[in-house]
Amino acid sequence: MDKEPPHLDYVSQPSENNTYADIEAAFKCLKENYGAKEEDIILYGQSVGSGPTVDLAARLPRLRAVVLHSPILSGLRVMYPVKRTYWFDIYKNIDKIPLVKCPVLVIHGTADEVVDFSHGKQLWELCQEKYDPLWLIGGNHCNLEAHPEYIRHLKKFILTVEKSPSRRSSSRKSIDGVEHSRRSTEYFDAPRKSTDRREKSRKSTDKPEKLRVPNHKYSNVERPDKFRIPFDHVERSRRSVEFYEKPRRSIDQQVEKGRKSVDCLDRFRSG
Repeated sequence: MDKEPPHLDYVSQPSENNTYADIEAAFKCLKENYGAKEEDIILYGQSVGSGPTVDLAARLPRLRAVVLHSPILSGLRVMYPVKRTYWFDIYKNIDKIPLVKCPVLVIHGTADEVVDFSHGKQLWELCQEKYDPLWLIGGNHCNLEAHPEYIRHLKKFILTVEKSPSRRSSSRKSIDGVEHSRRSTEYFDAPRKSTDRREKSRKSTDKPEKLRVPNHKYSNVERPDKFRIPFDHVERSRRSVEFYEKPRRSIDQQVEKGRKSVDCLDRFRSG
């Protein structure tokens, strides 16, 4: 008697959020049921599957690597060459790929009639850790596996990331390096502080020097311009003095004439 298929608690609907839930379930199964570590997992996403792949990779900082096969920039950009991301767009890989911290291999055919070749090229340019991409000349959307270069390049990528240290160990080494540098700095702090104390005591015995003003006599050539009075200015001042001097002289002359006339009148009366 055949066994009945296991009962499903829910009926999966084809939606963006459910594809995210599916890849989350697969990742959780690898860790809990098979004992796989995050730094030993390579994610592979093809075409629309690049959406859930990039979404999960952007949230896993210790992931080993990612392979994007004929990926899309976003769902809307497959149909229309829009220049911005709209709220109703789906699988926004163009906004998430800069958050992926592990090496990324992008594979795309130059003759892809479903997802334009520019999608893969632009995603590769936005990656943090770029690996040599594979642009298959004349490759379409569904025949890239038939090219001999596909297997060779994919195998080379996997061997390369296997030889590289895991992100957890590299992060631990970087932390240890910072700790070692901090300890070495603390080791030299004590002698440096004692030197600072000697420097302070020496400064306390020094007498402050008086401000010395250099006694320099300016020659006719070296004399600054601000000490020179322009000749025109002197001439204008002299003329202005002469201008006020002339009325004063005329007044004196009139007073003198009046005084002489009074003296003449006095002599006439006395005679």
